[in-house]
Order: sequence, then C-alpha cells, then structure tokens
Amino acid sequence: MPDASRRSRRLIFPSRPGPIPFSQIGILAHTAAKHALVGLTKQLSQAFGPSGNTCNVVAPGFVRSNPAPERQWNAYGSDDQKWLVESIHVRRLGTAADIAHAVLFLVGDKAGWISDQILSMDGGRS
Repeated sequence: MPDASRRSRRLIFPSRPGPIPFSQIGILAHTAAKHALVGLTKQLSQAFGPSGNTCNVVAPGFVRSNPAPERQWNAYGSDDQKWLVESIHVRRLGTAADIAHAVLFLVGDKAGWISDQILSMDGGRS
C-alpha cells in the first residue's frame, strides 16, 4: 500500500492550484467559488481546446485596484499592512498593471499553447 500512496501523491501535487493559499473563516462562498474556477477551467479547456481555444485563470493576490481592497487595506492598520507586504516574496503589493500584463500575454498569440493553467499572481506569497 505505501506504493499506492506515493502514486496518489504524485497525481495530487502536480494539479495543486495556487489561487487559494490561505483560508479564512467566514468566506465560505468566496472560497467555494474560487475552487469552482479550477474545475470550470479544466472543463472549458477540454471542451474547447480541440477547436484551438485556450482557457486559463489569473488569480491575483492583494491589489489595491478598487474601493473594496482599499477599504480592507485601510482597516488593517500599519502593523498588519507591514506584515502583509513582508509576507509577499517580492515585498510589494501587486498593481492593476501587473495583472493586465499577464492577461494581455495570455490572450495573445504567443500564449496559444498555454491552457488549463491557474496563474497565481501574488508576488510569491502562495
């Protein structure tokens, strides 16, 4: 049986998605929806890939790009803001431009062989 366990782990680790590295209490629907995107991406990739279409997910980390994350950022206070930035490998928050560059690449001709991927864009936090 140990051999079967190793085989199972090999199958699980390569498909481990990066978009939900941290779980928090009270965001059940949000977490379920994010996980659903992984399955939806796989199904869309299989269904539409044969006709040359690709499907990928961009999973951004903390980006102060609209009022909701801005309110969240302000509610943290300076100590928690500092902790959040220091928990990101590149030691900065993402920007809307960071996300836009990835999206433009993925929808462009040079990404025609990239499909069924979850691109975790969180500065290495996950």
